[in-house]
Amino acid sequence: MSERSGGGRGRPGGHGGHRRQNRKPKGRPLDGWLIVDKPSGIGSTDVVNKVKRLFDAQKAGHGGTLDPLATGLLPVAFGAATKTVPYVMDGTKTYRFTLRFGEARDTDDADGQVIATDAARPTDDQINAALPAFRGDIMQVPPIYSAIKVAGERAYDLAREGQAVELAPRPARVDRFELIERPGADTAIFHVESGKGVYMRSLARDLAKACGTVGHIAALRRLRVGPFREEHGIPLDKLLVPGDTPPPSPDLLLPVTTALADIPALAVSAAEATRLFQGQALSLVDLMGRVPDAADPNGGLVRAMAGGRLIGLCRLEDGWMHPERVLTGERLEEAGGEQP
Repeated sequence: MSERSGGGRGRPGGHGGHRRQNRKPKGRPLDGWLIVDKPSGIGSTDVVNKVKRLFDAQKAGHGGTLDPLATGLLPVAFGAATKTVPYVMDGTKTYRFTLRFGEARDTDDADGQVIATDAARPTDDQINAALPAFRGDIMQVPPIYSAIKVAGERAYDLAREGQAVELAPRPARVDRFELIERPGADTAIFHVESGKGVYMRSLARDLAKACGTVGHIAALRRLRVGPFREEHGIPLDKLLVPGDTPPPSPDLLLPVTTALADIPALAVSAAEATRLFQGQALSLVDLMGRVPDAADPNGGLVRAMAGGRLIGLCRLEDGWMHPERVLTGERLEEAGGEQP
């Protein structure tokens, strides 16, 4: 999911109102990833807007929303990196959250209003017995305070207006869900590894119900998003420098290809790269011997590389390599060593 906003420099005007001139994009053309360690109390879009202004960037978006309550990794994509956002969001995410038993909240986290209470407190054995049902491929009902659309309206807008919101269960993939600490009877801390679109608030809410009580998330931290880990994170307050201090250096950005590190690479010639830029597919027969073993010929993705430079992402299907996301940014070389 990406959010885009304006900002930066003005645009040149027309001539006498009769002729339209090409408008100059606002801001600097930056390409790469900035991995922000988001503090609690600010929304993901607000973080993107702040760092976009800070770097005076033309284009920015984020690789997966974090709720205002949550802390942790928020990958911010600049320029050509925005084209790789879907692949980051498809990657594994790792979280740590604290579940508080005894209170249900309308938002399913500590920012909401109490809507139910229960005196029951599960034992460790009861929690561990309930966890297996939430691992693997599951069906999950998203929180009513979420961005999912209902009849064209955001669920959270309807909920704030006091309307009854009913959301259908959605498939979700949870690879790991473990109890790692029990500070007291009222709280339990969990480690989760999941795929795209899994709501931690729903996991907490539903686990509490499975344990015979109610509960909500009291604290949540994201530790990993695809290839990005905690060691890549830069605290937001270290980026937000005073007005008389020089802005952060673009050297803080990670290369565009960092987001694609888990996708097998396939070398192409300059002529083949040109065909990909033109939207043409390449025959796998012509690429025989170059298709990496890790690539799935039945719908798998590869990174097309020409002389160590990223050309784009291609999908292997029916004996052909089809261009899916071609990166043609003019300043890729400066941001990540990738200039087609």
